Amino acid sequence: MARKIISERFDKKGNNTLEGYKSNGGYQSFDKLFAMKPDDVIDHVKRSGLRGRGGAGFPTGMKWSFVPKSTEKPKYLCVNADEGEPGTFKDRLILELDPHALIEGIIVCCYAVGIETAYVYIRGEYDYPIARFTAAVEEAYKAGLLGGNACGKGIKIDVVVHKGAGAYICGEETGLIESLEGKKGQPRPKPPFPAVEGAFACPTVVNNVETISALPWIINNGAETYASIGTEKSTGTMLFSISGMVEKPGVYEGEFGVNLWDFIEECTGGVKGGKKLKAVIPGGSSSAILTAEEARNTNLDYESIAAAGSMVGSGAIMVLDEDTSIVKALEVVLRFYAHESCGQCPPCRDGTYWLYEIVNRIRMGKGRPEDIDLLFSICPDMSGRTICVLADSAAIPTKSYLEKFRAEFEAAIDHANPPERRLEAGGVNPEARAL
Repeated sequence: MARKIISERFDKKGNNTLEGYKSNGGYQSFDKLFAMKPDDVIDHVKRSGLRGRGGAGFPTGMKWSFVPKSTEKPKYLCVNADEGEPGTFKDRLILELDPHALIEGIIVCCYAVGIETAYVYIRGEYDYPIARFTAAVEEAYKAGLLGGNACGKGIKIDVVVHKGAGAYICGEETGLIESLEGKKGQPRPKPPFPAVEGAFACPTVVNNVETISALPWIINNGAETYASIGTEKSTGTMLFSISGMVEKPGVYEGEFGVNLWDFIEECTGGVKGGKKLKAVIPGGSSSAILTAEEARNTNLDYESIAAAGSMVGSGAIMVLDEDTSIVKALEVVLRFYAHESCGQCPPCRDGTYWLYEIVNRIRMGKGRPEDIDLLFSICPDMSGRTICVLADSAAIPTKSYLEKFRAEFEAAIDHANPPERRLEAGGVNPEARAL
């Protein structure tokens, strides 16, 4: 197993409290942090190679460097804790089990970029994580780590916990900012980018929970040490949410560069019940599916997964066994994106619904011979044609599922005994009752 960076304190009793966190080595980065100039901290993060763990994988230090240094406007940090990508459940563990690591990381970022206010945008369904993190913030204020004289250094750092309202699109950075400002959660056209004009029309850094929580370790142990872990372009470790047909689903920390399937098998015990592996979705529901052979021959890092035609994304790995209906799996994915489209871009608003309706028709045994080619023809008209990538998030899996498992869609159209339409005892198709 890889060394633990983010999850090293997850199993420590009482670590969610200030006292517990300090006893486990927390808040030890400040001597080194404040001995550096802010620009040196940004350079330090750049040299570490840390990339955003929310999905895009953009270099963290580079993102910070885009924020104007000389401006009369206030600067903001928005910590993305929305975590709405299906299959993703790693950031919630940081909020629950190691909330002070996030606060320490926030202090690092705010000092480096010259930020006085950080908003932590947490998905509304996360009641327990919100309570845990809010309590940690209150402790940090009482201890003088936050506030008008943060850490006793004469700098102002405030942390505001903001509860979202349950919209997937608010996981997109500009949709998050719109929601934070009290508007409808819809992505903004870019440019301007948030680093120049973000929250309240001011320069803004947007990073996710895991990204910010890695900063104290990097400051404590050095950029070069972090960069020596993983691969040259995919440095460090990442938390992976592994779910699906495995023996032990859960959150596991992995070092980049290991074999994808070896990592899954070592962590989870392999496919549940000893069944055969059919496919792996490596980066959340918006990523392209990998066949069993591809998963066994692909390494777990940004470049290798991209070379295999998919993406690391949010680190949500879903394992499908031999009994899984690919048609049903795609229908579930498309139903989600059709429901979560904010509706402002026609290719997304109409395209996601259209894809879902066609795949649903196929699964229900009413598919037409031309449906597969029709699905293929829709995808290019959705990709790269909208303000955000939600349309792509539906088109990419659709195309990959069809390309790699076309025979299953053809069988469903031909009524070739698709397993999801097996009759119950008594000869009644349960889904026919709703027709």
